[in-house]
Amino acid sequence: MKKTHILLSLLALGILSSCQNNDEIVTENSKQLEIHDKIVNVTNHDGRPFSTGAGVSSTSKFVAGPGGSVLMQGFYWDVPDGGNWWNTVKTKVTDWSNAGIGAIWLPPASKAQNGAYSMGYDPTDYYDFGNFNQNGSVETRFGSRAELEALITKAHDENMQVYADIVINHNSGGQSEANPYTGTSTWTNFSGVASGKFPRNYNDFYKNSYGNNDEGAFGGFPDLCHANPYVQSWLWERDDSVAKYYKNVMKFDGWRFDYVKGFGPWVVNKWNANVGGFSVGELWDSNVNTLEWWANNANSSVFDFAAYYKMDEAFDNNNLNALNDDMMWKRNPFKAVTFVANHDTDIIYNKMLAYAYILTHEGYPTIFYRDYEEWLNKERLNNLIWIHNNKATGTTSILYTDNDEYIARRNGYNGNPGLVVYINNSSTWQERWIQTNWASQQIKDFTGSSGWYPTTQGDKWVKIQCAPKSYSVWSLNQ
Repeated sequence: MKKTHILLSLLALGILSSCQNNDEIVTENSKQLEIHDKIVNVTNHDGRPFSTGAGVSSTSKFVAGPGGSVLMQGFYWDVPDGGNWWNTVKTKVTDWSNAGIGAIWLPPASKAQNGAYSMGYDPTDYYDFGNFNQNGSVETRFGSRAELEALITKAHDENMQVYADIVINHNSGGQSEANPYTGTSTWTNFSGVASGKFPRNYNDFYKNSYGNNDEGAFGGFPDLCHANPYVQSWLWERDDSVAKYYKNVMKFDGWRFDYVKGFGPWVVNKWNANVGGFSVGELWDSNVNTLEWWANNANSSVFDFAAYYKMDEAFDNNNLNALNDDMMWKRNPFKAVTFVANHDTDIIYNKMLAYAYILTHEGYPTIFYRDYEEWLNKERLNNLIWIHNNKATGTTSILYTDNDEYIARRNGYNGNPGLVVYINNSSTWQERWIQTNWASQQIKDFTGSSGWYPTTQGDKWVKIQCAPKSYSVWSLNQ
């Protein structure tokens, strides 16, 4: 959902916190330890890359590179209205696929209360994809059902997955009805939805016969009651449930769940158990314990807000030691979706350093549409995507950190040599001796920033360099 966050400095408490709509952000403000003259092994597993599961729909075309896949957020807040967004994204799909992007996350695709002007986060009729005349329009803000289906087909033709943004915490756009549980009239009558599917009334929203509330409500919207078996049936159990319709009829390959603080993780777990597909939850919280708890109980990936706020501290506040702190991708790289910006929050200024970080590290990196198409250097981003897909393999070890410098090593997997990434936030060129996994072999910087082609010593040590306010990525020259 659209959120405005105001960061308050609470120096006496040693934390940064932000709170709106029950979204709490807490970041430790203590000085992190530097890493010199030792190697810190951050992850410990067999080295396999992040996987989004089975291939695209029933065709199983999708094949990730050695380093895994990259996700594109295919929208931003308030994309142009007029019903042409699906067509706009469709024109990008081939170029994105050629660049190495393996999946697209689309905005909520069904008709919402504000009709042709809504970004979709106030859903009315889950089965109206721009093909029914309700809420003031036939098409959604993004286009028609036929245009959406053409976009999904095009993405699948390009071996890309497509993820639906699923808003099941709340609904909007119902008619007023007398509600015996509140003693008032509430906007909970959805019996007249144009699709005729998933009609709802006051007993399908809190408070009702199942209780007064669940884990969280949003913005005063009617709060959907997932404890009601009728709601469960329509969301994921029936053959024509929302989940199965999106998967089997619309051909979505996975899910981004909106505002999962508003309901228990068991809801996403049940959804995933019934329909499968890739899954990631928006749990807006920088507490790694909370992220890990939710991901495990939901059987889902989760956006790594812990990494997001640590990157802001590192790259915008000249403290690269913050990258030594705990993050979801370090706890479980197979359930962490990393990002630099999204439609709700965009606080990191030194974005290229942040993209260099997430595209060389573990987890499932996400690229924000406006960063790629409008604001940053697309050639440099494409280079990092190529590096991620082809070189960012294996477990992670941190080799060196101070306020201005960060060096980490990906240890390789299944014959792929991995890489060493050097991030330099200082204003001058820097050089460091570091220990690689390669003995007596020539390496090079795959970003092209450095012209060095050093050969590692027999003991695997080598000197590498990095330009000011930039990054270099080293691997075998092969």
